[in-house]
Amino acid sequence: MEIRVLQYFLAVAREGGVSRAAEILHITQPTLSRQLAALEDEVGVKLFERGARKMTLTNEGMLLRRRAEEILSLVDKTQQELSWQEELIEGRVVIGCGEMAAVGLLSEIIASFHKKYPLVTYDILTANADVVKDQMEKGLVDIGVLLEPIDIEKFDFLRLEHKERWVTLMRPDDPLAEKEAIRADDLKGKPLIFPARANIRNELSNWMGDAFSEEQVVFTSNLATNGALMVQAGLGYSIVIEGAIPFWDEGKIVSRPLSPEILSDSVFAWKRGQPFSPAVKRFVEEIQCLLSISN
Repeated sequence: MEIRVLQYFLAVAREGGVSRAAEILHITQPTLSRQLAALEDEVGVKLFERGARKMTLTNEGMLLRRRAEEILSLVDKTQQELSWQEELIEGRVVIGCGEMAAVGLLSEIIASFHKKYPLVTYDILTANADVVKDQMEKGLVDIGVLLEPIDIEKFDFLRLEHKERWVTLMRPDDPLAEKEAIRADDLKGKPLIFPARANIRNELSNWMGDAFSEEQVVFTSNLATNGALMVQAGLGYSIVIEGAIPFWDEGKIVSRPLSPEILSDSVFAWKRGQPFSPAVKRFVEEIQCLLSISN
């Protein structure tokens, strides 16, 4: 079954006859009639009811019409993707992100993009959302994977369905490691390591309520891994999102979720009106395409 013949079939189905379809296709009526007859022979069923003034689809013909439209749509999409592949897109995409679960999705997007544009390379800046946003505003970072709350008035963005969960880090031999979840009273009077971002610190102190005092915060850290080293040394309990934790050694550091639970949103963002390179522009299109599918 040839693509060309499916196009002929759909033209006749749309126009309701061979005469008008032949004009649109720029072929002769006898040629088109022979192609339709050959198609019916090939599939072994009657596709049209031929009336005096109009041809109508049989039930089998309606099924083939749906399938033919799907096939031709896929062919068009594939041809478009192949034409993009032939374009010489190269350059560097600079991406800023924290230690978040959303980075797993970022890796999937990069893998998909790399298949299409293997000459493009990437810089990954690992920092908190405030630092990444500042670098984006200066034009030093193209794409940011940002943990909310964050002011993104100047940015275009897509919010992710997956939410980042907050947990407490502790040594595996700590008594709190026996608990399934950590409540605010469990941390009362204990040394704490908070994120460096002020709005996040405020959210966590509100969660702790009366169990919190500023004197407890002995460290702030912009990355969970650095705070975890302080935890391992017995210097405090670190409250972080659990993004990178699955890759750590549970023999050295364990985590327990907060109760009541705290979940934070994250976004993929890029500066509105920024003149991007072809590589970055295509990468943004890849993000929009893949996230629209997943959402």
